Amino acid sequence: MNGTGTDSTTHPVIVVGSGPTGLLLAGDLAGAGVPVTLVEKRPHQISNLSRAFGVHARTLEQLDARGLADDLLATGDTITGLRLFRRLSLDLGTLESRFPFLLITPQYEVERLLERRAREAGVEFRYESEVVGLRQDDAGVDLDVRGPDGATATLRADYVVGTDGHRSAVRRAIGVDFPGVAVIKSLFLADVRLAEQPEGVLTVNGADDAFAMIASFGDGWYRVMGWNRRHEVPDDAPLDLDEIKEVTRRALGTDYGMHDARWLSRFHSDERQAPRYRVGRVFLAGDAAHVHSPAGGQGMNTGLQDAANLGWKLAAAVQGRAPEGLLDTYEAERHPVGKAVLRSSGGLVRLARAQNPALRAVRGLASAFVNVARPVQRKALGQVSGIGYRYPAPRGAHRLTGTRVPDVALTGGRLYEALRGGRFVLIAPAADSEAYDDQGARKDRLTVAHWTSDRRTTVLVRPDGYVAWAADGADAADPARVEAALAAHLGS
Repeated sequence: MNGTGTDSTTHPVIVVGSGPTGLLLAGDLAGAGVPVTLVEKRPHQISNLSRAFGVHARTLEQLDARGLADDLLATGDTITGLRLFRRLSLDLGTLESRFPFLLITPQYEVERLLERRAREAGVEFRYESEVVGLRQDDAGVDLDVRGPDGATATLRADYVVGTDGHRSAVRRAIGVDFPGVAVIKSLFLADVRLAEQPEGVLTVNGADDAFAMIASFGDGWYRVMGWNRRHEVPDDAPLDLDEIKEVTRRALGTDYGMHDARWLSRFHSDERQAPRYRVGRVFLAGDAAHVHSPAGGQGMNTGLQDAANLGWKLAAAVQGRAPEGLLDTYEAERHPVGKAVLRSSGGLVRLARAQNPALRAVRGLASAFVNVARPVQRKALGQVSGIGYRYPAPRGAHRLTGTRVPDVALTGGRLYEALRGGRFVLIAPAADSEAYDDQGARKDRLTVAHWTSDRRTTVLVRPDGYVAWAADGADAADPARVEAALAAHLGS
């Protein structure tokens, strides 16, 4: 008979799901001094069967702010040109970032680094532990977790975050719907060896009724993904290597001598988004909150951005220093981004799959327009790479408020090096080099830095690299205004 029990410990935060989103979030919380427990229903393993293969510029910036980007770069190769379908390409080399490219590396490399960081920060991992119930009140959340021995224990937490994928048990437990549709009804994945090496690290193309992508693991194995419009079947339909080779030949002109498949799988690609990312003390992030088509490789990246947005806010709430309404800004900022990613990735798939002559004509015009119109190209690059999104700003706020801050040079280093402490960064004019340096009790929450140029703007950068407050001219040098901004965002 299964036992039941109650864990008398109150956990400040429980994160459910140990994919990239959950690992980054748990590591951020623990690094900020918040005890965090990570619950995962699978056994402990980092699978080499992950679907994600691309790490975009904004994600690399976030990893740089955690001291992980350079380690991850060593695991893969970069590309500066991203072809979304035959005549539409984006030049990532023009991105205003330290990382003007797409890093091709398997998801398990991202997970490996994030897990190492989380463990070093002191995250408690509970594997083979499945969420089977959830209740909450004004003071906390009761989470029923069935462990590897079949016994169910109730864990008490101040906050719970569901990062447990598109079949999220947390999302179901709080009664949040997951509306959407299957945008691609039948895709396949395979890990194979190739007799002939492709020219690039990422090979992508589509014919009228077939699409294929080949990406290198870097160890002699290759991931193949594709679809065949003429053969859309259920996920459990049989799949063999001959079918994959045939579709790849139609899409790419060759199958590169595929052989020795170690893994074959079918799946379908949904477009879904939870209408709410927060219910009381429970939050949703990553695939638990939104799933997208694979076009543009934005799924894992969007989830990691969710975690970067939520982590510092939850830490402030647990530690009793969150301004009123701070936790509400997570949904307000991230839900529109998730919606935009659904719209852009879904639109690319629909154009790529277009059979109607009118839609094909639209695709041709869209491709030509994006390729030649620089403002449109910049917007598309900003969306795909993640660096173009900005968050809503209060009425009357400075024009920079809510924008991403690039990796600007500061006295003593770069901004994303200064962000590695998980603190806010106040960038003040060099002429005010001593005005704000002594922050006393705020030193655990604030790093003060200065421009290397003669710029006269004062900028308060959030731990996730977005502008919380800014001022120019006389306002930038007014200690009372700066102190008011610091008090509003960091507390007295």
